[in-house]
Amino acid sequence: MHIELTEMLRCPETHEEAFLVMSTGEMVGRMVRSGILGCPVCRREYPIVKGVVDFSGGGRREAGVSSKASPPVSRLPSPVDAPTLQALLDLSGPGGYVVLVGSAARHAIGLAALMGGIHFVGIDAPSEVEELPVLSLLACETMIPLRRAMARAVVVGPERASPPWLGEALRVLLRGRRLVIEDEGARPPAGVKQLAVGQGLWVGERG
Repeated sequence: MHIELTEMLRCPETHEEAFLVMSTGEMVGRMVRSGILGCPVCRREYPIVKGVVDFSGGGRREAGVSSKASPPVSRLPSPVDAPTLQALLDLSGPGGYVVLVGSAARHAIGLAALMGGIHFVGIDAPSEVEELPVLSLLACETMIPLRRAMARAVVVGPERASPPWLGEALRVLLRGRRLVIEDEGARPPAGVKQLAVGQGLWVGERG
């Protein structure tokens, strides 16, 4: 996980957002390979293992035992190529974050080659997707563990195109920015204006 992403993280427990506190172990450049993130509100702790922040299982309290869970694996194909996805996201200029949910994390390498200076955040990425200097990986079974209105764009994989996850995608998306769902039959939450549907994709913009 890129160390600068720390200020964008939030605890998945149902309480107000608060900045998490990091205790770093191994680092490679600006990427944290091991360590612990702690929540000052509920005092839960979340491990960073091989670069992946594990928010699954609700973490552990200071005197508790961590509950480990592996991110879900998806074998669904990715029907859209990186140049098409880049055009749909409608981003210009470097900086900020693009969130890729589920199997959509597979697009990170292709998009990074076309969109320099943007950092990608994969949520519950497939097991074959590895952390990169341009890609931070977070595992969480219940939500997108990021602060509200922080993403320049969100892409949701087809296996996560359900109301709870789409609601989370809207929560982290900045106003006026694009949401792409790899399921043209998806039903996005209120607050997203539909822009295009077809070829397996639903594209909208947060109002």
